[in-house]
Amino acid sequence: MSLRGGAPCATTKQSPRVVRKFLSKLFIMLSSMMLLFISCAPQATPAPTSSPFTASDAQIVLIQFFDLLNAKQYAKADLFYGGAYEQLQVFNSAADPEDHAALWSWSCENAGLQCLKVRAATFKNLQGDTFVFQVEFNNPDGSLFVRGPCCGADETEMPPVSQFEYRIAQDKDGQFKVMDLPPYVP
Repeated sequence: MSLRGGAPCATTKQSPRVVRKFLSKLFIMLSSMMLLFISCAPQATPAPTSSPFTASDAQIVLIQFFDLLNAKQYAKADLFYGGAYEQLQVFNSAADPEDHAALWSWSCENAGLQCLKVRAATFKNLQGDTFVFQVEFNNPDGSLFVRGPCCGADETEMPPVSQFEYRIAQDKDGQFKVMDLPPYVP
C-alpha cells in the first residue's frame, strides 16, 4: 500500500483513505481544543463608559433636593447641591457667603428662585458621569409650573417653559449632587 499511489507505506498497513480520515479527525480535534483554550483565556476588560450608578439613584437625589428646598429645610437641601453659589450671593450680597442655608432661604423666599416640588423627572441622557434630567415642577396648588415671558417680552419672543434641564453629578466622595439652581422668575 502507498499513500501517494507509489511506494508502499513503511510504518502502517492502513489504506491512504483511512490515514487521511484519521488526520482530518486529528486536525478537527486539535482545532477545537485550541478554540476552547483561547475562549477560556483571560480577556481584557474594557474601561467603563458610563457611571456604575443608575439614573434612579441620581433621580432620588434630585427629588430629595427639591423636596427639602420646598420644605424650607435649606441646610439639609444644601447637602445635595454641588453647583456654584455665586448667583445665590448676588441675590443676597449682605449674607455671609459661607452660610449656604441663609443664601438658599433668601433666594427661595425673596429673590425669585422657584423652590417647588418635582412633578416629573425624566432621565434624558448620560454625559460622562453626569446624569441629565428633564424636570417639571408643581405650583403650590398642584398645577404645572410654567415660566412665562418676562421683562417686557411676549410669548413669541420668549415662549413659556415648563421643562427644565438638571444635571446630577458625583462629587469627589462619590455622592450625587444637583448642579443647577431652581428656575428663576424675576
